[in-house]
Amino acid sequence: MKLIKLDAIDSTNDFLKGLSNNQSIENFTVVTAESQTKGKGQMGSVWVSEKGKNLTMSVLVNDYLSDISAVFDINIAVSISIIQVLKDLHIPKLSIKWPNDIMSYNKKIGGILIENSIKSNGTIHSIVGIGLNINQTDFTNLPKASSLAKICSTTFDKEKILLMIVEKLKQNIQFWNVNAISMWAKYSDNLFKKGIPMTFLDKNEKYFMGIIQGVSTIGKLEVLLENDSVSDFDIKEIQMLY
Repeated sequence: MKLIKLDAIDSTNDFLKGLSNNQSIENFTVVTAESQTKGKGQMGSVWVSEKGKNLTMSVLVNDYLSDISAVFDINIAVSISIIQVLKDLHIPKLSIKWPNDIMSYNKKIGGILIENSIKSNGTIHSIVGIGLNINQTDFTNLPKASSLAKICSTTFDKEKILLMIVEKLKQNIQFWNVNAISMWAKYSDNLFKKGIPMTFLDKNEKYFMGIIQGVSTIGKLEVLLENDSVSDFDIKEIQMLY
């Protein structure tokens, strides 16, 4: 595994993407930064992180996806890898807020942003961006955020966690064909608020009640509605209120 450490960068995803576009680099190359000026989250949001306290990293994953229709598989592999590592570190009450926020109790402690590109030879390259709140304890104006240190009242070794995540991800990808069904089941079992009646906001800004049932094969959230029907929602179509 090649590890590139940066002090400050606009975005580790953008840096790694540019690197992979301009030269041949080994699979599972990792870029990490102490500070990101333009860290990205889902749907164009900004990932805010205190310098030096948290894990901000991007990993190149080549030749994992063979079919773009199965693109959600890599979300499954990455999010479950992180959950498995955090369980090994005894982080309590872990879950995945669809599609790929990492939660402890009702607090967000991490996020994942995966950018896929199809190369001219038909191969699919994935840039896996991971932000994980490790040792930051001040979350003023971020009431839904927390960190490993704040939850567990101790500090953690960021690089050790980075290496654990990459190793677990490599294992899960290597054995994906054997374990795909169980990995999808683990993702479903770890879904935040699954089976609990809750309020949602749709794209027309209308509130409705529903119960999360799971995730479809293409990564849409399956919600049981009050009329006993199940509807599938894309990330731009629904907001979870909790």
